[in-house]
Amino acid sequence: MIAKPATKYQPIAPVALTDRTWPSRSITQAPIWLSTDLRDGNQALFEPMNGERKMRLFQELVRIGFKEIEVGFPAASQTDFDFVRRLIDEDQVPADVTIMVMTQSRPDLIERTVEAVRGAPRAIVHLYNATAPAWRRIVFGMNVTQVMEFIDQNVSHLKRLTDAEPGTEWTLQYSPETFSATELEVSLRACQTAIQAWGVGPGRRIIINLPTTVENATPNVFADQIEWMHRRLAPREHVVLSVHPHNDRGTGVAAAELAMMAGADRVEGCLFGNGERCGNVDIVTLALNMYTQGVHPGLDFSDITAVARVAEECTALPVHPRHPYAGDLVFTAFSGSHQDAIKKGFAAQDPNALWEVPYLPIDPADLGRTYDSVIRVNSQSGKGGIAFLLEREHGVVMPRRMQVEFSAVVQRQTDASEGEMTGDALWSLFQATYLATGPGAAIVCHGHKLADDGQGIELDVSIDGTRQTLQGQGNGPIAATVDALGLPLRVDHYEERATGTGANAQALAIVEAALEGVAGSTFGAGASHNIVTASVQAIVSVANRLAQRRGEGTRAATTAAA
Repeated sequence: MIAKPATKYQPIAPVALTDRTWPSRSITQAPIWLSTDLRDGNQALFEPMNGERKMRLFQELVRIGFKEIEVGFPAASQTDFDFVRRLIDEDQVPADVTIMVMTQSRPDLIERTVEAVRGAPRAIVHLYNATAPAWRRIVFGMNVTQVMEFIDQNVSHLKRLTDAEPGTEWTLQYSPETFSATELEVSLRACQTAIQAWGVGPGRRIIINLPTTVENATPNVFADQIEWMHRRLAPREHVVLSVHPHNDRGTGVAAAELAMMAGADRVEGCLFGNGERCGNVDIVTLALNMYTQGVHPGLDFSDITAVARVAEECTALPVHPRHPYAGDLVFTAFSGSHQDAIKKGFAAQDPNALWEVPYLPIDPADLGRTYDSVIRVNSQSGKGGIAFLLEREHGVVMPRRMQVEFSAVVQRQTDASEGEMTGDALWSLFQATYLATGPGAAIVCHGHKLADDGQGIELDVSIDGTRQTLQGQGNGPIAATVDALGLPLRVDHYEERATGTGANAQALAIVEAALEGVAGSTFGAGASHNIVTASVQAIVSVANRLAQRRGEGTRAATTAAA
């Protein structure tokens, strides 16, 4: 029981909208998506991204299919300013993508912001000011009339600056920050003031962005607020109605879904829900929720694992193993009854029929995932014990995703033997699964020679029994080995650890990789007193395992066709 009374908190009043229409509507098309990963998401990180990480994430957002991307707050950070200039000066923005920059409503910051995007073919300038009573009273000391004058002055200033730059197609995005806590009449007046000052009309649109800056009510209240504004904004045909839900109450996705039903044309958010406090609305979940209802979101999450790895690398934030659709464990059943139903569902599923596998709301294959983890890897099958025994007895610390994968191998072995697996037997199975590159493997590595500069490698290998020498180049031994093998191999993760202490300790290299044309990713490992040798062995190991999976997939397809 919380000791202090809940009456100290003021609930948000319901909207007087007795003829609301959103409850009877459904989502039938994707909204305009705006990624704010590089601005709102970036400012919420322990360590904001540097220019290279921002560029990597920008390119991934473009690949996914975002057509509007908020790239920074250039007036507040030299790093952001330089990044925006780099995008423009190096022509990094595709012709069908529009960048957006944010600025507070202050003349000098507006001027610096326009300077940052000068020369861009298209640009959205996001101007905002807080409008809720507490902010008006506590932060700014303004009454409503003064707030409206403030909006008019700053939008008019932005208009003068952008009118002087006719080489760029300018769009204003205006946000009454703290919209969800502002009286609706005041929000409407603020938005109409911005619309009038910007001079909206044919060929000159405005984006009105209505944020739950701090989520403070149930999603139905937000939907009512959006429908109320949707009916009254004018001229509505030249207004793009956008929402920017946060997740303070844990209902950001629901708020966005109901807002779209209530008239929103556009949604701002971040991959995997990154952002201030509890985060922004999670665009991955929102988009794939639509997909499971038969509406294509217009974003490409067909290799969700690769998207997650890029996001983790750039933000240094892990994707939760239970994250909807993308988590490492979301396609893993621990309950015996769930496992039974899922296996029966797979057996009954017609590939040409509607998806109908119990407990799985989406086909993992549509996200580039495999069915390998939909097996018995619960506590009774010893998943936790597997990791514990290998670490305690052999110094092997597996990444979490590798634990899930290897648990499947162990489960098949224990099911076949119907007996207990000892630590030594477990280690032998690990070696046979991940460390074996000897007879029977498609690729056997006999040795290697690393170039003096560390950028090239020569491999002595046998491929399908034929011994040959391969050469490759790269920015290190791993990249050079991948190049030498000549396979469309993508390395998603690499780590190295010592499997003991002292002079006799071996290095264990572990890689996670994917192969073009093969669903999902898998792991390989190499062990040696020399870390380069261990790394080469790990690449050869994972290449063999992926090649075997590709062969099994081809045989399965041939059998199905027959």
